[in-house]
Amino acid sequence: MTKQDKTIKVAQVLAGAPKGGAENFYTRIVSELAKEQGLSQQAFTRPHALREAAFSKANVPVETFRFGGALHWYDRLQYRKSLIQFKPDIVLTYMNRATSVTPQGDYQLVARLGHYYDIKYYSHCDYWIGITQGICNYLINAGLPAERVVHIPNFVDETESKAIDRTSFDTPDGVPILFALGRLHTNKGFDILLKALATVETNAVLWLAGDGPQKENLQNLVKTLKLEDRVKFLGWQTDVNALMKTADLFICPSRHEGLGSIIIEAWFNQCPMIATDSQGPKELISDQENALLTPIDDIDRLAEAIADLLANPDKAQRLAKQGFVEYQQKYNRDRIIKQYTDFFRKISAE
Repeated sequence: MTKQDKTIKVAQVLAGAPKGGAENFYTRIVSELAKEQGLSQQAFTRPHALREAAFSKANVPVETFRFGGALHWYDRLQYRKSLIQFKPDIVLTYMNRATSVTPQGDYQLVARLGHYYDIKYYSHCDYWIGITQGICNYLINAGLPAERVVHIPNFVDETESKAIDRTSFDTPDGVPILFALGRLHTNKGFDILLKALATVETNAVLWLAGDGPQKENLQNLVKTLKLEDRVKFLGWQTDVNALMKTADLFICPSRHEGLGSIIIEAWFNQCPMIATDSQGPKELISDQENALLTPIDDIDRLAEAIADLLANPDKAQRLAKQGFVEYQQKYNRDRIIKQYTDFFRKISAE
């Protein structure tokens, strides 16, 4: 058996939060790679019932650790022992903590970066995956060898979902529905979206899905702007595709966004989209072709874009259809899985 023919053993390591875009992608990619011939995976992650259930369904063994700070030294030690016992050919880590606690070893250590993280957590790795070309350029400019920096985008959950009842979440019948999604954090710019909504002459209702440290501040802002009847806080939602299918517009008002998997989720679901020109969306979107781009923190321009697409549904649908073409050409599941498997075969043969 040649190196090219052998089964490649991949350790998948995440020490992230219970919920979030990177965490969702980690679960998705491990589960999808489990369908590929010639790969054997083991997941190393924090305890999480839904994630563990997904891996069990995909027949991927999983070991859980606390992955905390210095007080969790025993868990770190046990993780490293388990990693050595698995004897991986490749260790793929996600984000700062998992990467920083994973030592070099008799394997290829690969870090996947979904944002412009501090390079100090990643300098000991052998390869780096950037999910946008901008992140790849950032890594190379920081001094990492260009020949070992690889651009592989995300793909989304391609499960087909049906639109839900438009009167869900106490939404009045017959009104336009705007949808926004993400951690309720300053970086996501939801305060700007609320202020823009307050200036748009429309009866549109905003469904805001997610949770986070800015929740109370955003709820107070809704009261100040007198938007209580027009903003629905949904909390974390599991079927994003169904919400995208239902909404008239998806809006990503982020101040900082590495890739914005939500961008390609909107394209997959053919939901017309407005996004700010933060890092990831600016790289992906062609303004006026597959979505609208507005400047970061520009309330007036965002309000104008919302009013434009609500008043021109044909334009909105044209953008959505072209976004779906963009997804199929660059970000579909089969294309991204092939990029990962080709990359694994290449570096495991070295």
